[in-house]
This record gives sequence, structure tokens and C-alpha cells, in this order.
Amino acid sequence: MLKEIQSEKVMYIDIETVPQCPKFENLDEAMQTLWAKKSSQISGGDVLPEENYDRAGIYSEFGKIVCISAGIIKPEKGVRTLRIKSFFGHDEKQLLQDFSSALTSFTSKPGTNICGHNVKEFDFPYIARRMIINGLPLPDILDVAGKKPWEVKFIDTMDLWKFGDYKHYTSLNLLTHILGIPSPKDDIDGSEVARVYYEENDVERIARYCEKDVLATVQLFLRLKGEKLLDPENVFSV
Repeated sequence: MLKEIQSEKVMYIDIETVPQCPKFENLDEAMQTLWAKKSSQISGGDVLPEENYDRAGIYSEFGKIVCISAGIIKPEKGVRTLRIKSFFGHDEKQLLQDFSSALTSFTSKPGTNICGHNVKEFDFPYIARRMIINGLPLPDILDVAGKKPWEVKFIDTMDLWKFGDYKHYTSLNLLTHILGIPSPKDDIDGSEVARVYYEENDVERIARYCEKDVLATVQLFLRLKGEKLLDPENVFSV
């Protein structure tokens, strides 16, 4: 099945998210109450909601997307290249609209899929929920309600690695390391995204980090397919 999927007909996606506000006290009273309840469910009531607020970004109801990076493999003059475009900024609705247009354009072609690591559990549901919250229509490929499993065009590299073991979780960093895929990461990690966003106001740095995750995902997908990895010199931001 995996061999039948053409790597060039896949859009590889990663997102970066942060809490909706810099600090818990910046939330309005209703959201503070709602986060306190959510925080209690997460921690069992052992941690104050304001102390737990750095985790708010991973929940679409309490966080927001600040970057979506999308990569496409293109053959150019006999060489495989990876073109990555990032949609980022402080205006979440605008970046979602721009990404939606690119996604719809790509996936309108027959035989196309979208791919990422742990995207079925995180990235794709998060994008869909934030689009709804922002009053945006869902692209057809993300509108999975009522679809048969084989009609859902999601490829999750973590699922591919599970081989049916639903209890298993393996991070992208671990997989790339044990499979001999060079890590392109040389800056921040996921735990620092909110700080870089709110304290340094450096969303471009976050976008560069997000693009490196896209590259790692592409290389992992190619490795799982038994195909040659991309030369880093043939990876371009557009």
C-alpha cells in the first residue's frame, strides 16, 4: 500500500502552537474558569491553573496556531527537490485562510494525500478546530465527518511506525535518530515555542524551526518507503 503512494503527490505538514495569551491572568474570567477545570483534569488538581498554563497551547480550545509549514517534493532537472512554504504570523485567521487556499489547490489533484508525524492525533484536528473557531470553511480533505477510513487521505508517519500497535508512541526526534536520518534541528525545541513567540516576538524563528520538522518528516517518509533521502542542498524555503 505504501509503495503505491507517490512521494510527489503528498503535502507534508507541521504546525506550531502557543497559548492564546502570554499568561493565565491575561485570560478573561470565563476562560480562566474553563482553563482551571481543564488544568485540574490534566494534573489531577495537584497544580495551580496558572502554573499549568504553559500547556494550554497543545489544546485547540485554549491555544492558537502561529505557523503552518507545508512541503512538496518536486522533480527538477532530474533531481528531487523539497519546496517548503510557511504560513505564519500573529493573525491566525489570515494564516489559516492562506494555508487553506494552498491546501485546496494541491489536494484538488487526483491521488494526493497530506502527511505528518502524529498528525491524526494533533495537527490535522487542531487545524480543523481552529478553522471552525475562526469561522472558516473546512477544506474538503480535512472535512472527514462521515467518510469511510479509505476516503480519509491522511498519512501519519507515527501510524506507519506502529505497525498496528496502537499503544506505541515514538517521537519524530527518536525515529529520525534510530533510522539514521540526519537531524536538521540546531535551534529551539517545541517547549520553547511559546517563549520565543511571546517574549522574543520572533515568529520567523518559529517558522524556521517548523520547516525543519517538515524536512525531518519528509526524510522519515522516504526512509519508510525505502527511497533515497533528499540532499539538504535541494531543500528550499519559498
